[in-house]
Amino acid sequence: MNKALFQALDMLESEKGIPKAYMFEKLEAALVSAYRREMGGSTNVRVHINEDKYDFKVFKRLDIVEEVTDPNTQISLADAKKKSRRNVLGGVVEIELKPDEFRRLSAITGKQVIVQAIREAERGMMIKEYEEKKEEIVTAVVDKVDPETGSVRLNIGNGYATLLQSEQIPGETFEPGEHIKVYVIEVKKESRGPYVTLSRTHAGFVKRLFELNIPEIADGTVIIKNIAREAGSRTKISVMSRDSDVDPIGTCVGQQNQRKQAITDELQGEKIDIIRYSDKIEDYVKEALSPAKVDEVIVDGDHSCRAYVAPDQLSLAIGKEGQNARLAAKLTGMKIDIKTGD
Repeated sequence: MNKALFQALDMLESEKGIPKAYMFEKLEAALVSAYRREMGGSTNVRVHINEDKYDFKVFKRLDIVEEVTDPNTQISLADAKKKSRRNVLGGVVEIELKPDEFRRLSAITGKQVIVQAIREAERGMMIKEYEEKKEEIVTAVVDKVDPETGSVRLNIGNGYATLLQSEQIPGETFEPGEHIKVYVIEVKKESRGPYVTLSRTHAGFVKRLFELNIPEIADGTVIIKNIAREAGSRTKISVMSRDSDVDPIGTCVGQQNQRKQAITDELQGEKIDIIRYSDKIEDYVKEALSPAKVDEVIVDGDHSCRAYVAPDQLSLAIGKEGQNARLAAKLTGMKIDIKTGD
């Protein structure tokens, strides 16, 4: 352990953010363990690191006893008194080990500990970094695509993560080197590093895309209330404005449909219905069933209602394979019974 090593620890702290105190703690613990193995499992040692002097010392600790039964851990009172008259029975004597007794061992152990500590610290920083990105969109680079499973290995900056086929928008394909946006669902701490769950099908992905593309949502003027999504096919999103002078739907659509189109393009052509939110559930359900025109909504309970439409609007209200009605129900939290007027 010399000045160069201490300077290396300084560099690790400044460049990687690994605190020296953390490294010293790991080094002390590992050196103690290494010396115990070298000198006998019961040997008691203490490592002292002097940062100011770029030096460290190792002390063998011996219990002061009347009769020595284990010379690796004990010293007689008579021998202890030779070292210091202040030593008493039941106390501890510390004997400094000379450099030639631990130079080889410390060099090997020190290198191993530093490498392991760096890996652990980097994993910890990666986990913290990814946790901060939870429920956010990150831009990743496609590393490779598994032709058998369809999973995509992504470079997400400080590591790699997998975008499972089940979390991909149906029909989309990727090429190595391609930059794509993904939504971070969850971050778990695993022994080999952080395990990051990514998605492009999650409703949160659409929400963050709207925030990225529409400044009025990012600054809180327009609020997203609910999202119902069937990835690759259709999304319904309800919005409201906190400013009476700002039309929430027009703001989200943008001039010549540019804002909405940018999001649609990112979602591989997925249809997006932007709905005006209302605290009045009857009006909210009417809006949610668009593009169908609803004549009347009657609320039957806390979570159920009837929506009446003209006969020529029935198929539009229900949608292909029931999708429009299904998404409207999910968006509003209501069970919607669609009927034609008598």
